[in-house]
Amino acid sequence: MTKFNDDCDSDRRRMLKLAAASIAVPLLPVFIANAAPLTYTLTPQKIGDGVWMIAGVQEAITFENGGAIANITILDSKDGAIVVDTGPSRRYGEQLATLARDLTGKDIARVYITHFHPDHAFGNQGFDVAKVAAPDGVIKGLAAMGNSFSDAMYYIARDWMRGTEIVLPSKTVTEGVEEIGGRKLRLMPRAGHTASDLAILDETSGTLIAGDLAFLDRAPTTPHADLAVWQTTLKELGDIQCRLLIPGHGPADAGKRALTQTHDWLIAIQEIIERCFNEGQDMPEAMQAPLPKAFEGMALARYEFTRSVMHLYTKLEAAKLPSVGAREK
Repeated sequence: MTKFNDDCDSDRRRMLKLAAASIAVPLLPVFIANAAPLTYTLTPQKIGDGVWMIAGVQEAITFENGGAIANITILDSKDGAIVVDTGPSRRYGEQLATLARDLTGKDIARVYITHFHPDHAFGNQGFDVAKVAAPDGVIKGLAAMGNSFSDAMYYIARDWMRGTEIVLPSKTVTEGVEEIGGRKLRLMPRAGHTASDLAILDETSGTLIAGDLAFLDRAPTTPHADLAVWQTTLKELGDIQCRLLIPGHGPADAGKRALTQTHDWLIAIQEIIERCFNEGQDMPEAMQAPLPKAFEGMALARYEFTRSVMHLYTKLEAAKLPSVGAREK
């Protein structure tokens, strides 16, 4: 019996280490030590008048993709280019800034950061920090967790990260409309995917830039999520009239499919994980639970579900299981 308990404790410790790693890095892959080409391929898709999207790959962060997994948006204005999110590294940010200038024929007028995850915010060095803006919670989150993210990103992406340092936005975004060079931007600080997220409606083109509040054809990540708050935010975004929605990951969406799919995924995984927990299943057992057929074609569905089990099981245990001290009393 003692050996059995020791083995269980050992398995448990391994699971908790994995959970800690996946919280430190939003997307943790297997590292493969090859030489990086050190040049990102940035292919802008014109999706509206003066609106371009650079699509991230529908993958976890790997050495091969250099962390370029998030969607980036570039908007043209009379005063210059407006960039939403800066990518995973200094090198990416520098290439992105050059591309934005080439597309618009102007300098950078403003950069917005939608949340503090490294695939969206580690390219800040490529821009004048005086023009980089984000909600206060995003700035604080990047300040608090940036170094941990950086350590993990350097381990995973290696050469791609050369010279990358944490650069905090210098401007604080608040609720309201900002007009830049004739383009009206409705800035909406929200929460759910993390404790602080930013959605932006470009009223000029009718484009809703949702950041990681919306995923499409790719499983949402939950390491810093509050699922209840996220659902409330999704409903609010669903009430906004827009021509096109740009999710943080996945193709641009002419309808609201990204919002619906994200909502359905969050509901499904919460129900599955809570059921497994209430049935007394351990983490490895819960990770093998079948997923709804609706998500069979979704990129990284099993991968993200496994990570969500690690994140959410620890929260359920903290909320529902008595502590050792409580039992002794």
